[in-house]
Amino acid sequence: MAQLASLPQTIALPDVPSASGQVVLHGPTLAPPSKLPLGQILVEDGAVDPSDLLKATVLSEQQSARLGEILLAQGMVTPEALAKALSRQWRTTAIDPAQSPADPRLIDAAGAGFCLTHGILPWRRMGGVTWIATSRPGLFQELLPRLPAQFGQVRMLLCSHDQAQSGVLNSCRIRLIREAETRVPAAESCRTQNPVRTGQLAAGLLALLVLGLTAAPTLVAAVLAGWAALTLILQAGLKLLAFLASCRVRAEQGQLARAVAQGLVLPAQTEAPLPIISVMVPLFEESDVAGKLVARLARLDYPRELTDLLLVIEASDRVTENALAGARLPHWIRVVRVPDGPIKTKPRALNYALNFCRGEIVGIWDAEDRPDPDQLHKVARRFHFAPADVACLQGALDFYNPRSNWLARCFTIEYATWFRVLLPGVARMGLVVPLGGTTLFFRRAILEKVGAWDAWNVTEDADLGVRLARRGYRTEIIDTTTDEEANCRTLPWVKQRSRWLKGYALTWAVHMRDPVLLYRELGARRFWGFQVQFFGALSQYLLAPVLWSFWLLALGLPHPLRDLMGNGATTWLFGLFLASETLSIFVGMHAVRGAKHRHLLAWVPTLHLYFPLGCLAGWKAIYEVVAKPFYWDKTAHGLFMEAAEVPDLAPGLVSIPVLGKIGGRSLSEVAATQGNSFADAPPALAMQDLQRAAG
Repeated sequence: MAQLASLPQTIALPDVPSASGQVVLHGPTLAPPSKLPLGQILVEDGAVDPSDLLKATVLSEQQSARLGEILLAQGMVTPEALAKALSRQWRTTAIDPAQSPADPRLIDAAGAGFCLTHGILPWRRMGGVTWIATSRPGLFQELLPRLPAQFGQVRMLLCSHDQAQSGVLNSCRIRLIREAETRVPAAESCRTQNPVRTGQLAAGLLALLVLGLTAAPTLVAAVLAGWAALTLILQAGLKLLAFLASCRVRAEQGQLARAVAQGLVLPAQTEAPLPIISVMVPLFEESDVAGKLVARLARLDYPRELTDLLLVIEASDRVTENALAGARLPHWIRVVRVPDGPIKTKPRALNYALNFCRGEIVGIWDAEDRPDPDQLHKVARRFHFAPADVACLQGALDFYNPRSNWLARCFTIEYATWFRVLLPGVARMGLVVPLGGTTLFFRRAILEKVGAWDAWNVTEDADLGVRLARRGYRTEIIDTTTDEEANCRTLPWVKQRSRWLKGYALTWAVHMRDPVLLYRELGARRFWGFQVQFFGALSQYLLAPVLWSFWLLALGLPHPLRDLMGNGATTWLFGLFLASETLSIFVGMHAVRGAKHRHLLAWVPTLHLYFPLGCLAGWKAIYEVVAKPFYWDKTAHGLFMEAAEVPDLAPGLVSIPVLGKIGGRSLSEVAATQGNSFADAPPALAMQDLQRAAG
């Protein structure tokens, strides 16, 4: 304690009455650091090469990252040497919370999530002074106004990032995981589903169906056929409108691109620095892809000091733990271990890991993902210029193994149609955007405001899209692609699709608990669009056999509705089938007409044989809604070997230092190629996007 007592005192300002006579509590203030710059201290200690320091200084002048963070992210200084230099600079000392644990009451007062996000550990309160350890002393001053007023005078101590995290988790781990399971209000969460009531409802509907087929089979068949035909019309209508809307989007982008190319319009530019972006990558029993994943992420060209990647794994997942054991992760990739609980789902893990994210922009990638190298640049730029009500950016998903087999080809066509045509059209029309599970990026403040993810929903992405829309926020589709592995085996495909359909069913049921409130929040257009998108799509999968049965009429075979329908109704129905199928083929061909997937054009008509698998998945989903609503049927990855292998790296090393390729270029060239502000790389990227849209 004698060592702590020697530290400089902070100054507490007196209370000042406001104009209303109320006393205004001033936040605690911090004594100034040593006048010696951090770089000078590191050079004096022999901890950094002067040329590396000069490069890092150039970068720090163009972005919000501190010099120490840049040096550490680029591997120019060791954590131990940096900690020693920071201790000298800030005229304070370091503590080890493992030897002297923090007071959990202080952590509770500040908030465990706040402490984890900002790398602080409220440690002790002695003699009217609150001692707080931080792993980011350069940002500590900015946090003072956000600390509880009862902390009073504050003194800053130092600790490592891992020490601050461990100190908080030692007292708050259980609470954090319980909060992760219940972040979404009960009225909008699947966790309040009553399994007994659901089972009774399912049994009642089944009994009613059997009774109806026994007493009035023609009437029941007519009702089912009518509903199937109606939902087919609505689905086809929505597809057509979305296609037309996406064409308008593309035409507008093309006009803008041509205007820019002719010098009539200048791309928006700003000198604002790039933000820190945190991306969570949930992993579960990933024995084959974990190592390759880290190498893929190393291809990103976003500045390392502004890149915060979190590999999120379950604490009991020994498979993934062993897969990562041989890799030495760079400073900008961290591992977050999620404690065990009553469920193990992706949204639960994401809610827990959200506390550890540093950035104000938060994204998600899946285990098998290979994002475009410039993806984070595009995300940062679009969020900077987007209106405040744009809460989410959704990128496109594609596959790096479309030639594996017929199933992979059809899967690729389906995804191209969804992400390249239908989803942009749905977003343009202002309808609810059912988010995909990866290549999603959020404004963190809005994400936390809406409760993040429902830990009990197996399609947490689609559910989150609905909740964002209910609160008046929008999702935009951004022109960036993430390649992943196509699900090219029948049984895994059915399992994956059944999980999606089960999630759609649960999401629809949850949000329809109060239809009047939902209608008021969404408005008429989005409310009815939601019915078509979710309940209509599910109905099509479940009632597909009813529509298929009408092919019996074409073959001259008996059908329960032959006498009831007549020739006119039969002709009309087959005309509907033909129009719907023609529309699907046309939209599918439009989606894959580009150079990358042009080889799939001939395979588009075979989707007629592909979607019947969805019927099996749909009925499996309904069974699981009743029997095991929270069961997460994991999709197997790592079955396909990528054609483009990852670059060779040193054994056990998965980082690719960006500054290692500087060579003899000038410092201005170095800074520009790093893309540290919107005035450098992003405008060039925007120009490429516009030119691509024009073509």
